[in-house]
Amino acid sequence: MKKIVTLFISALFATAAVAQPQVRYIKTPRFARPLVERWIAEYNNSHSDVKFQIAQGQTEAALSIVWDSSDAQKETAKVVYVGETAVLPITTKSSEAAKLLGGKRLNENKLRELYFENDEFDDEEERNQTFEKINIYSGTSSASVAESFARHLGKSSSLLRGKRIAGDDLFLNKAIEKDPLGVTFNTLSNIYDLESRHVKNGLAILSLSVKKDVAATLSEGTLDNVLTVLETTSLPEVVTERVGLSYDRNDDNALQFISWVLENGTQYNHAYGLLNLDNEVAEAELSKVSNLLTAQR
Repeated sequence: MKKIVTLFISALFATAAVAQPQVRYIKTPRFARPLVERWIAEYNNSHSDVKFQIAQGQTEAALSIVWDSSDAQKETAKVVYVGETAVLPITTKSSEAAKLLGGKRLNENKLRELYFENDEFDDEEERNQTFEKINIYSGTSSASVAESFARHLGKSSSLLRGKRIAGDDLFLNKAIEKDPLGVTFNTLSNIYDLESRHVKNGLAILSLSVKKDVAATLSEGTLDNVLTVLETTSLPEVVTERVGLSYDRNDDNALQFISWVLENGTQYNHAYGLLNLDNEVAEAELSKVSNLLTAQR
């Protein structure tokens, strides 16, 4: 009898072990985390065999959020793109910096002059004295969009003026809140409140050299208005980067998740501050994943 009970208990443990779903982790910077959390929740609701979670600390991840100029993207060509992020220059509302820059409409050259160390002026040209009064803040972590911002303007992030802030780019907002002359740049999801769809309290987007209706949308419109403008209008003054998931091509579960994101998850992009890919690009990315999954069967 004792032997039978022991076998029964062993069978129960074995059944529990088999029923336990596999766990896969996703590494993401904070600007994309709310979107990734939504993907995970929706995916886990309809898939019981594998559960995805946000990677914490040094946890090994099956998938990582990357973008065009991020360090992770440079290390691997195995990336499927699922959307785009946009970066805008910001300061704090009613600050001294806002007053100094209020009458200036910044084009690409002015953005370079404002944000970067510059020794390329002509002999007759003098550095803008107003810009000299401004304190620039930018991120230093591998998850920062500093390199994206710099590369878009033909510069290296090492040439950014001012102070470098460690940690997530969300800390840049805190830095300029404490400095009346502080100016930075950040992603839409760090600039806008995702619930109200308006610019976060206390922040102000710097004026760019764009058409009046576009300028009005960028300064006063909702996040949804801005996303529509950026998806339909080419603006050299606005940094955009493709956002993707890097993966292990031998991990079928990771590829299944990416396939689900492309087919079902990108409907949430706008809600969390990401632009959608052009339809042709999105279809090409889905085809890439489908081919990989077919090859593994």
